Amino acid sequence: MVLNIIKEKFKEGLTVLLPIAILVLILNFTIIPLERTVLIRFILGVIFMVLGLPVFLLGVDIGVTQIGNLTGHSLARSNKFYLILIAGIIMGFIICIAEPGLHVLSGQVDYVSAGRISRLSILLTAALGIGIMLTVSVLRIVSNIALDKLLFLVYGIIFILSIFAAPEFLAISFDAAAASTGAMTVPFFLAIAAGIASMKKDSRAAERDSFGLVGITAAGAVLAVLIMSIAGRSSINAAELEYTLPHSESIAGPFIQQIPLVVKDVFFSVLPILAIFLVFQKISFNLDKKAFKTIFKGLLYTLIGLILLLTGVNAGFLDVGSIVGYKLAAMGNTPLLLIIGFITGFLTILAEPSVHVLTHQIEDITSGYVRRVLVLAALTIGVGFSISLSMLRIISPKIQFWHYIIPGYMIALILTRFTPKLFVGIAFDAGTVASGLMATTFILSFAQGAAGAVEGANVLVDAFGIVALVTMVPLLTVQILGLIFKMKSGERSLKKVEG
Repeated sequence: MVLNIIKEKFKEGLTVLLPIAILVLILNFTIIPLERTVLIRFILGVIFMVLGLPVFLLGVDIGVTQIGNLTGHSLARSNKFYLILIAGIIMGFIICIAEPGLHVLSGQVDYVSAGRISRLSILLTAALGIGIMLTVSVLRIVSNIALDKLLFLVYGIIFILSIFAAPEFLAISFDAAAASTGAMTVPFFLAIAAGIASMKKDSRAAERDSFGLVGITAAGAVLAVLIMSIAGRSSINAAELEYTLPHSESIAGPFIQQIPLVVKDVFFSVLPILAIFLVFQKISFNLDKKAFKTIFKGLLYTLIGLILLLTGVNAGFLDVGSIVGYKLAAMGNTPLLLIIGFITGFLTILAEPSVHVLTHQIEDITSGYVRRVLVLAALTIGVGFSISLSMLRIISPKIQFWHYIIPGYMIALILTRFTPKLFVGIAFDAGTVASGLMATTFILSFAQGAAGAVEGANVLVDAFGIVALVTMVPLLTVQILGLIFKMKSGERSLKKVEG
């Protein structure tokens, strides 16, 4: 049984990683020849990731997700406000600390800022924001608060804070939100939402309220990082920072260097999850020995998978993304950079398994009115276009991050007033689906390399924000599809779907 699941997860991992790996190899043998040691490290990094990703995903499925589901049921049964409040913050914080994407992003911010924005500060701040907003999201479900009203309130606060925050923190804050909601956190948060929503007597309302939690929770990271910037009066003279391409002539050296660091980080990330599981098992879950062992094994698989995955990312994968981006931008061929950027975004979304799950889900919910092929086309083309826009921002320093993100989110929020409520929840969850592992690893390092090669561009200000744009596109495309469904099906069919 476990072997069959691992095979499926292995196929899933290959699906995610192979398109980018093939693209790099094509570029290597055509227009961007890579050094032999760099190419070998990249291949080894991909192997580590291919081995680690299925083990990690299996662990999340049978371990972390099950804990989330059980926790959601326990919190809902307790019907105690203070317990939901405290447990939501603690659980959100602890799960987010173990999110691979956030580890990668915080490490990249630390590296690019020469340690002036520390990895630990981004990691802890984003996780705290996620924890607090997870509690708010859970209370929304329990209290039957409309999702669109809460979205308007939260993003209204974000827009106000954006005026006072340092410019370099605006892009980082939105990227932190995208990176915080990945393969570890999303299944857990969705399981909590489903667990709490399922306690409602109205099954239609339960289905509707199970969507949107992830989208609201992600906003917590934006708020937290912006507040950190304002409260700490954090500002960096980005012009003083020099970006240097990562370089090592050794093949094994980076792996040997990374393994002990990754093991330490991952161990202290997963340990609190185990502690919470043991506490809840004692006071609430009361699982039998078989179920207890299964979840325990899941956490062990998560630990092993994370070690392999992050070692591959840090030692072999990120470097190539930076080098490819740098060499492409250094050619001075703007159309080529935009085209490669578009292809990278297109392949990333096309290869993301969660995107395919989402498209099937939308087609099922709308009884085939909105076809999954159209949804997939909208997402892949939209995300590809967003990467090209990010490259354009790097090439043209006059174009700033807020020129994209503020109008984009304002349009998305306005659409919530007209889009069917079910689609609003799906849209804000879909953003987290789009910003998967490839967005926070290869695409981000690709943008950093490109910014490092363009005269007048700054890596800290211009490269970050690319993951946030990937997250923003589905907010628009899925809601537009919701409006199409509304027009095609009519009010009667719409009410039937929404309950």
